[in-house]
Amino acid sequence: MLKESLKLSERLACKAVGLNRSTYRRTPIAATPADPDAELRGWLRTYGTKNPMHGFRRAWAALRHDEHRVVNKKKVHRLWKEEGLQRRIHSPRKRAGQSSVPQVDADAPKVVWALDFQFDSTVDGKAVKIASMIDEHTRISLLNIVERSITADRLVAELDKTFAMWGGPPRMSRMDNGPEFISHALQQFCTDKVGISYIPPGTPWNNGHIESFNNRLRKECLNRNHWTNLLEARVVIGDFKDDHNHRHRHSSLNYLTPAEYAARCIHAHHSVGCEID
Repeated sequence: MLKESLKLSERLACKAVGLNRSTYRRTPIAATPADPDAELRGWLRTYGTKNPMHGFRRAWAALRHDEHRVVNKKKVHRLWKEEGLQRRIHSPRKRAGQSSVPQVDADAPKVVWALDFQFDSTVDGKAVKIASMIDEHTRISLLNIVERSITADRLVAELDKTFAMWGGPPRMSRMDNGPEFISHALQQFCTDKVGISYIPPGTPWNNGHIESFNNRLRKECLNRNHWTNLLEARVVIGDFKDDHNHRHRHSSLNYLTPAEYAARCIHAHHSVGCEID
């Protein structure tokens, strides 16, 4: 700054700040071919370009589990910052809410499946409606419907196929109070088959697992693509959900993918009795 702004010589600038001229002229090892981390830095830059919404922990998990490299997480963090890949995303503070319906603990697979809708649009301005459903315990994505409009009858038909594909319905399905979810068709379909847990109106934090999944889908897929037609949206969103199941490593699952965790999981559901006096 002294050399560029005040037009001082290198000698005077170094003297003013108390810096040795040899130190000033020394090239950092990271900028030389002798850098022992040059290959790792290049890998991190490539990973950051392909996955701009990921942080250093996800990069470390990919190195450890996908690339089978033994590398320290702190070192990955340091190189991640030095390469300018550090990204702090502001998340608004979540409000604390008290659900008016009994909360079910998804302590095993096929206990609670969370269901929700999301909206996007093609470049011509026409709406795209997306239905997603995940198992709250394994985090695996179970449903992919991408249409201009999704009726209650279409939702019921797809749920019936999904239940058959995954070996039967769960104990309970968690959802909000959308018109498709409170419809007579869905109520009739779920009777004597699967319980329905409606969250209180205006409290999306009570359906946090599917909201978190939708947030990832929005930031890492929908916001990064412009759909020219409905077929393109179906293919790309379907690929994203498949990637979520087989490549996305969750820290809450000890950095396993949902598919890997579901294959290893041996947890069984333990019912909790009512304690109301």
